Amino acid sequence: MFRILIRTTTPARSFQVLSGQPSPSFSISSATYKFGSSRNMADSSAQSTPVESSSASTTPAPNANANANAPAQQKQQKSKKGKRPPQPKPVMKEVRILMLHGYTQSGPLFRAKTRALEKQVVKALAPLNLVPTLIYPTAPNRLSVLEIPGYEPSPGGSNSDPGEETELADSWAWFRREEPTWNYRFIGEGFERLAEVMRAVNEEGREVVDGIVTEGSAGAANGAERKEMDGVVRSEVIDGVIGFSQGGAMAAMLAAALDHPSSPGGHPRPVLTPEHQGWAKQIRDANKGQPLKFCVSYSGFFALPPELGWLWEPKVKTPTMHVLGSLDTVVEESRSRRLVEACEDPVVVVHPGGHFVPVKKEWVAPLVGFITACLEKSAKDETEVEE
Repeated sequence: MFRILIRTTTPARSFQVLSGQPSPSFSISSATYKFGSSRNMADSSAQSTPVESSSASTTPAPNANANANAPAQQKQQKSKKGKRPPQPKPVMKEVRILMLHGYTQSGPLFRAKTRALEKQVVKALAPLNLVPTLIYPTAPNRLSVLEIPGYEPSPGGSNSDPGEETELADSWAWFRREEPTWNYRFIGEGFERLAEVMRAVNEEGREVVDGIVTEGSAGAANGAERKEMDGVVRSEVIDGVIGFSQGGAMAAMLAAALDHPSSPGGHPRPVLTPEHQGWAKQIRDANKGQPLKFCVSYSGFFALPPELGWLWEPKVKTPTMHVLGSLDTVVEESRSRRLVEACEDPVVVVHPGGHFVPVKKEWVAPLVGFITACLEKSAKDETEVEE
């Protein structure tokens, strides 16, 4: 397990990570250029040589202009010898990341709330020749206003609009929990929506503009987006997932369903619930049988229904990072901790806030470090397999 420690301006409540092993250190080596001091090149004084007049032979006098040009010629020759051939342009590679919103949100709303995080991730990965494509799908289950936590109907009682209870809001859910049984309704629809988005990007080659999958192919996208991706080696699968709250729970379940717990080149875990086999096959086919390289869950929680137990046994092998708020009153800490325990070697970050995604630089830094480490490890593993 990793151990990360970041100190902020508030020592009492700075940063906590629960782990048992030291974190890998991330270092970016930079080339060191040494500029030597200028050397004074002093020409040696020419000594006069007596010349004897002779009809047979004469000794020519030294050419003053040639001596004066000698240092410049030597410098030019050295410059030609030391000139390096033009270096090839580094290969830029795309990294596809699903961004899953929370309960009552939508894809565009989640992007608006995490825009600062997105910009910092793009900036941090650029020196590594990585171009992230963040995809913000919207869940399929639309909520009525009465299903939104904290909603209060307008005063008036029976005189209020009878259609108010069925009024639809721009609020969506990946699944709905039944209070008496804690079962998840419409969980299949939620994963089918993810499979649809994954197929559109991975198989149909649709472009992503402003976080939304377009109807046209990559060649039909607007000029600004295409210019940004010119010369970039496109990814063929979804590389990672980041989710918040209910989206964080979905992110963990997606990572588990795509996981190869036995070995990197092994097979996905068996689906022990018959009604889940359909959507499990869809998402696996949509990602071409490949597991995710990383999973990040903000305020996520463990899926309790017994029929989803096949996702957690054995533990999730995909690298996971769990970001929790010490003042979160929406998701119980015990549920988040249980999700942590269901993952192998998880990274846990605790920020001094509530139920939200922290976007300040000191809290985005662990995210970037984690993603970078996962991508580097994946690239190394792929190289070893090819060799």
